[in-house]
Amino acid sequence: MKKIYHSADSRGSVDHGWLQAKHSFSFANFYDPDRMHFGKLRVLNDDIIAPGKGFGTHPHNDMEIITIPLRGSLEHKDSMGNGSIITAGEVQVMSAGSGIMHSEFNPSPMEEVNLFQIWIFPEIKDVKPRYDQRRFETTSYENAIKTVVNNSEDDNSLFIHQRAAISLSRPSAGKELLYKLYYPNSGVYMLLIDGKINVEGTILLKRDALGISESNDFSFRAVEDSFVLFLEVPMN
Repeated sequence: MKKIYHSADSRGSVDHGWLQAKHSFSFANFYDPDRMHFGKLRVLNDDIIAPGKGFGTHPHNDMEIITIPLRGSLEHKDSMGNGSIITAGEVQVMSAGSGIMHSEFNPSPMEEVNLFQIWIFPEIKDVKPRYDQRRFETTSYENAIKTVVNNSEDDNSLFIHQRAAISLSRPSAGKELLYKLYYPNSGVYMLLIDGKINVEGTILLKRDALGISESNDFSFRAVEDSFVLFLEVPMN
C-alpha cells in the first residue's frame, strides 16, 4: 500500500472576499509541481461563496465536473438549457465533453454556500455534454459507504464518463469500515470533511486527506463521529 498524506493547512488558499477557496491540487494562482493531480483526479476545491455572489458564465470542455454542497445552496444555469438549485444533500454532475457554458451563483441573500467542486479527466473525449443531479439521504451512508457517482448507468448513482467512483460515509465514533476498490489499478483520494479517523495507522483530522494506491482495499475507524469523502480514480 502506498500513501500520500496532505494536511488541511497544506492546501492552496485564496480569499477574493466573495470567494474563499482551498485547493487540494494546483489551481489558478496555487501551483505545486508535486500536487498537479492524483491519477485522473485533477481538481478538488473547497469553496465558500458569499450570499448573492458566484461564478459568471464560463466555458468547460472534456472534463467530468462534480459539485457537492455541504451547506447552503447553489444556482446552476448552462448552455444546454438547464437551470436548477442544488442544496446540501444533493450531488450534481456535468460532463463538459465537446463544450459547455455555465454559471454558478449563491441565490441566498444571507447564507454562505460551502461546496466541493471536483474535476476528473474523462475516459472519452468530445462526448455530448450532459447534466444530472440527485439527492442522497444521509441515512444511506450512516455507518456505511454510499457510492453517489460511478461509471455504471445501472447503479443507483450519478453517471460520469470515467471508471471512477465517488462515495460518502458518516461513521459514528468507534465504527470500523472496509473500503473495497470498484476498479483494478485505481487509487483512492479520501478527504475527511469533519471528525477524526484512523486509516490503517494514519490519523486524519478535519479536512486532512490521504491518497491510497497499490492496494485493493483498506480499513478505517472513526475516532469520533466523522464525515468522509472518497474519490476513486484510475492512476494512469
